[in-house]
Amino acid sequence: MAAKLFLASSNEGKLREFRVLALRAPISLELRLLPNFSAIPPFEEEAPTFAENSLGKALYYAQHTNEPVIADDSGLVVPSLGGRPGVHSARYAGESRTNREKMEKLLGELKGKEGNERAACFICAISVARRNRALAVITARTDGEILGAQRGSGGFGYDPIFYFPPLRKSFAELTAEEKNEHSHRGKAFRRLLAVLPDVL
Repeated sequence: MAAKLFLASSNEGKLREFRVLALRAPISLELRLLPNFSAIPPFEEEAPTFAENSLGKALYYAQHTNEPVIADDSGLVVPSLGGRPGVHSARYAGESRTNREKMEKLLGELKGKEGNERAACFICAISVARRNRALAVITARTDGEILGAQRGSGGFGYDPIFYFPPLRKSFAELTAEEKNEHSHRGKAFRRLLAVLPDVL
């Protein structure tokens, strides 16, 4: 019998991504979007770290079901900018701004910076909770650098300006298989799959 996990999201694309990764799980998993997610008042992600935000989100939405809930928080970290955009990656240029506007703001702040000053990493934290109990918190990162201009048409968010040296491509140029293999979210989810049999 498959273990059921609800994803605290209304994002069908993220669900598809996780389902592909779940095919490697050591146990049989049934992943679904949390029912009535859009009707639940949104969780305010105000913690200073990705791990705290993901766990807070998982515990919050786990109050609405008896099944385990998985939640993630991720973003881009640029050390030369003091870690920005960090946990504010999704709303870096302001609420409801487009991905292009967020990238343009970041590129503007990096103007004149070269070499190691353009180093960056994507970080993802994934948490699982059941009711009031945290079952697991996993983090992973992928290192790269910020390009001077956008490259590629795939991905989302900051992918077109995040260069991944091992494959000599931006994240927006990766195939779905390459991204699942090398992305921060893919790494974190695979680590989570390894521990799920012991915590569910």
